[in-house]
Amino acid sequence: MEGADYLAAERKKTEFDVEEMKIVWAGSRHAFEVSDRISKLVANDPAFRKDERTMLPRKELFKNTLRKATYAWKRINELRLSEEEASKLRFYVDEPSFTDLHWGMFVPAIKGQGTDEQQRKWLPLAYKMQIIGCYAQTELGHGSNVQGLETTATFDPQTDEFVIHSPTLTSSKWWPGGLGKVSTHGLVYARLITDGQEHGIHGFIVQLRCLEDHKPLPGITIGDIGMKFGNGAYNTMDNGVLRFDHVRIPRDQMLMRVSRVTREGKVVESDVPRQLVYGTMVFVRQTIVQDASCALSRAVCIATRYSAVRRQFGSQNGGPETQVIDYKTQQSRLFPLLASAYAFRFVGEWLNWLYTDVMRRLQANEFSTLPEVHACTAGLKSLTTSVTADGIEECRKLCGGHGYLCTSGLPELFAVYVPACTYEGDNIVLQLQVARILMKTVSQLSSGKPPVGTMAYLGRIEPLMQYQCNVQKAKDWLNPNVVLEAFEARAARMSVSCAQKLSQFSYPEEGFAELSADLVEASVAHCQLIVVSKFIEKLQQDIPGKRVKQLLEVLCGIYSLALLHKHQGDFLATSCVTPKQASLANDQLRELYTQVRPNAIALVDAFNYTDHFLGSILGRYDGNVYPKLYEAAWKDPLNESVVPDGYHQYIRPLLKQQLRAAKL
Repeated sequence: MEGADYLAAERKKTEFDVEEMKIVWAGSRHAFEVSDRISKLVANDPAFRKDERTMLPRKELFKNTLRKATYAWKRINELRLSEEEASKLRFYVDEPSFTDLHWGMFVPAIKGQGTDEQQRKWLPLAYKMQIIGCYAQTELGHGSNVQGLETTATFDPQTDEFVIHSPTLTSSKWWPGGLGKVSTHGLVYARLITDGQEHGIHGFIVQLRCLEDHKPLPGITIGDIGMKFGNGAYNTMDNGVLRFDHVRIPRDQMLMRVSRVTREGKVVESDVPRQLVYGTMVFVRQTIVQDASCALSRAVCIATRYSAVRRQFGSQNGGPETQVIDYKTQQSRLFPLLASAYAFRFVGEWLNWLYTDVMRRLQANEFSTLPEVHACTAGLKSLTTSVTADGIEECRKLCGGHGYLCTSGLPELFAVYVPACTYEGDNIVLQLQVARILMKTVSQLSSGKPPVGTMAYLGRIEPLMQYQCNVQKAKDWLNPNVVLEAFEARAARMSVSCAQKLSQFSYPEEGFAELSADLVEASVAHCQLIVVSKFIEKLQQDIPGKRVKQLLEVLCGIYSLALLHKHQGDFLATSCVTPKQASLANDQLRELYTQVRPNAIALVDAFNYTDHFLGSILGRYDGNVYPKLYEAAWKDPLNESVVPDGYHQYIRPLLKQQLRAAKL
């Protein structure tokens, strides 16, 4: 039986309507139809092929990326695609490029931080790509600590200009995507200085290259920072280095929606609340969480399909060997990742709603929920990207030796994705920020001020501290309220424990540094609770198809009980569950794996990914793995000749014992 037959047989086992699940995954029928149409458009266009990407030298790889990005823009205009459709097309092209930062950071920052007049000037140029922008914040010496940035923007009242300068080597801008070779403009973050006084970090639009010959403007040193992790992968992106030598720009190129500098050099706060920057932050982090679900689901799709194709051991009387997916050791590693992909998808949908809600509150000058929103989005960015990066690597290992091949798609997917654990906030730093707000919330519980949003459960701190799990048999863990209470009690008790330990220190910052590892664990527990609660809330919505909803309930159970099993030390140490109850949870988890097993292939088919987008021989929809692996091997440049280059110079002298005469 060939691989294609294996997957056909798997699909016959399906117990739910895959088309209905595709709509649930996409978020709506409209979103599914747009995604389906655009993904097939890209997959069927030979200009977007990517199967040779891992074998190209860096210069050729980068030039090919420029071609694809430009061709994509051409097709967007020819087809008159909407903003939603254009975004999907860039997503399915699946190649990091300068356009990611132009559309994902440069344009949103101008929309969020520029005045109406600045938006009228710069956005039309950016929308037409008559200028190409990047987001130049991170420096060689500072990343997470934005307040430590060293680049200066000093106002010169005599010329009505800012002087942008890099005073030290470590003040060099370092890492901005698109900066190295492509961007014509940068949104540069620098220390604002007027009349000898510093006024914090502000953003400035700076032209970097001539719009005629693309050469750097006077006073600007600019280039690429070099090769990065992986074959192909993020090396399609020109992450750059940038230094300024007293570069002058007009005063009106400082983004002045929140604060402005007058002609006389006075810094004046505008009527627009500074908190508006939260809107851009929530938007970016919501996108990152959605990207996490996409990246993890790709890896899970590859690993699940290959696990059904691959057979190893267990042959009875000369019959077929056992499918790898039938081993419980495989299921216990794979199915929680499948459940996590769905969980992250749904929490990403909720963050999209949260962004709309935050913007509405900001317009109404309502800022009371902002600290909690910051904590929530920071924590979820950290949690989902960490789990996804680890999950992709786990999927590679789940595919055995073949997972190490570039043609599996997994090494490149990991190399492309893993920077997400660092950009837009280092994941540990973000969890510590969440912990600060958790500690502040716990300290204010006695003031009568109720916690809000995802921290509202802390308002029930007394019953949560007295909570005793009443699970008596394994099936009791199928009750979502039982699961939710256990996760709430664990998160609350870990936060309270940290707060109590902090109170014993004379200097709070000393305590925070000493207890930082414990605080990160409390923060992670809080964030896991958010994901569990949003998965449960999703199940309370109107979901098409009874069996679809039942399978999602099973996935929700796997996600939560797998977490409970993995972190049972927390649950036991905080007395949220007994050892017997933890054991029952694991018994129920194994039963849920059994329920998912016949539907596993259909659950990953519901992601609706084309073979082009997956970029994996192991994850092919038709399951025809082995012939395609064999065929791909002969396409490697090393196989262009039977006798390798260097044979006569190195190998032959070695074999003939003529090394003394060889020119090595």
